[in-house]
Amino acid sequence: MNRRPTLLAAIALTAAAALSLSACGSDDSSKDKDNDKIAGADTGNDKSASPSASASAAAGRPKIELPSDLTHTFTPDGSEDAVQNAVLKDNAELIRALDAAIVAQNPRLPALEFYTEGEGAVSAQKWVKAFSDAGWTITGKVRYFDRQVTVSSKNAASLSYCADESKAFSKVIKTEEVKKTKVTKKSYVAYGAQVQKNDEGVWELMKIASTRGADRCQP
Repeated sequence: MNRRPTLLAAIALTAAAALSLSACGSDDSSKDKDNDKIAGADTGNDKSASPSASASAAAGRPKIELPSDLTHTFTPDGSEDAVQNAVLKDNAELIRALDAAIVAQNPRLPALEFYTEGEGAVSAQKWVKAFSDAGWTITGKVRYFDRQVTVSSKNAASLSYCADESKAFSKVIKTEEVKKTKVTKKSYVAYGAQVQKNDEGVWELMKIASTRGADRCQP
């Protein structure tokens, strides 16, 4: 596999397997488990997030630091509906926290734990550990778009969104080698996540599923 793994794919990786991963947008012909479900898991009229820190609005939310070579864009960045807006904001912060944990090589990064719970936390930690064990990090730009929220109760919701990973790559920490590959259909990933609001009002990731190369996310 020669692309950045999705969250659900990476949780099953050993360190040896993780070393074979590089950038998204691969021309690799190997088959992926594109529709596996896991327990566990971005905004702004296509505006770029700050390269150094997220803009957490609510008091108590952690400030998430990202290097200047790693950026995200999110569309839409919010909603006129207060609940949907809160879900979108916390989902964006979760995604930043996941990448921040990879950069820090720390599966137990406090910011990541802040936005995950239960099975979701376990899966996210395994995802980060796959990179850490391999000695790899990530670089580039990921565009998250077509973000849609469905609220099922005052404390439960689901959301779907697409990720354009054509400009995001894995990087070997020791050598700083960036694993660039060709852009293909599999550079685009569809995600579906379940979130739950905790007692502090944070929408935490509980479960997620992904489909790499999904038709609905193709340009």
